[in-house]
Amino acid sequence: MAYEQANDGLKRLIHKVQSVQFGDNPGLNNGDLVASESQLQSLLSSPALAWTRLTWARPGESVRIVKILDSLEPRTKGPGGGGIFPGFLGPALPQGRGETHVLKGVAVVVAGKLPRAQEGMVQMSGPAAEMSFLGSTNNLVIEFEPAEGAGWPQVDEALRLGAMKVAVALADLALEAEPDEVQQISPLNPGAGSSLPRVGVVVNLQTQGAFKDVFVYGRTMATSMPTSIDPNELDDGAVVSGQYGHPGLKNPTFVHQNNPVVAALRERDGQDLIFGGVILSPEPVDQTLKELTSAHAARMARQMGLDAAVVTKEGGGNADSDIALKIDAMEAMGLVGIGIFAEMSGPDGTGPPVVGPPSAATAMISTGNYDERITLDAVEVALGGKVVDLNGLEASAEMVLPVAAIYGSLSPIGLGRLTCAEEVPA
Repeated sequence: MAYEQANDGLKRLIHKVQSVQFGDNPGLNNGDLVASESQLQSLLSSPALAWTRLTWARPGESVRIVKILDSLEPRTKGPGGGGIFPGFLGPALPQGRGETHVLKGVAVVVAGKLPRAQEGMVQMSGPAAEMSFLGSTNNLVIEFEPAEGAGWPQVDEALRLGAMKVAVALADLALEAEPDEVQQISPLNPGAGSSLPRVGVVVNLQTQGAFKDVFVYGRTMATSMPTSIDPNELDDGAVVSGQYGHPGLKNPTFVHQNNPVVAALRERDGQDLIFGGVILSPEPVDQTLKELTSAHAARMARQMGLDAAVVTKEGGGNADSDIALKIDAMEAMGLVGIGIFAEMSGPDGTGPPVVGPPSAATAMISTGNYDERITLDAVEVALGGKVVDLNGLEASAEMVLPVAAIYGSLSPIGLGRLTCAEEVPA
């Protein structure tokens, strides 16, 4: 089924998936997704991997996924991807135009042990399932074993490319299906002459070397200065995660594809604000570079004509200084900086919430306390590993863990599920 190519902007063809399974007749029919296990397995073949295993983890099942590395939403722009995930599966050329098929309710999840990765998990049933965005999606979990003698960087690369190919193959099953919804996303509104405030977003990307890196058009941003990007490019996979630390504070590829701040600004564009654009910035480890990138991000925001910017981050205490410096730099230029962050206040919540707070911020948004403890009920099946490294317990056992271990629970880009309410005295 063909759809007219949009002359400008991005057309998202949304396919809502209700059920998933493996079968011999792949396709998407009335919300039922059937995929060929053997076909998907072949896409994961690599000299760096001894074996891979694919398992569906569905909402409501007594399943826990541990050691989660990355997650992706299946998308395609045509057979084989059609340029989706540019710089990896397609040329490193700007995307964000034309048609993109999107499978909603499905994620491809890579789970297993890699260096520098910190334990991240998702519960598919019970109260804890609500704490992660993956708790309500049908997750195709990729487990793996490195090949003997394979280097960890090669294993990482094989998993990244394989997961993207699997995500595309799943989305390709929807190319001939009638979409449930068609969303036309227009280019940015210049807003010339408008009295509405012009608001953008600064997306900080963690850049701390191998296994704690993020890729833009297939390349690390570790040595880059802040750069502006069309928000529609995010939808087509221009930003891909290779960052496996701080699972509660992680911004996986799935989240970059569905950037919540971008979605909120798009929704309000032309009503009470003008959406002014996206700035991507690295999070250097060197203080001098932190100050340099923050100054340039603020200057770029002013050159884009922004009146305010939401500043997001990725990672723990080290990243607090990146968000603080950017907010202070913006305020010094007369712009309003709004920070999204997670508190690190100790198990009882009485400690200092931010490692390096800004000095001039007038608006900060908390996504929860990194150190708060929660109880996970025992489950029947664990995927991704046999033991939880944080406590040495069997991966399926009942356990008490900090919220920080729940994948995406404290999302500093706004996809978290935690809320708070003022305590009423008895």
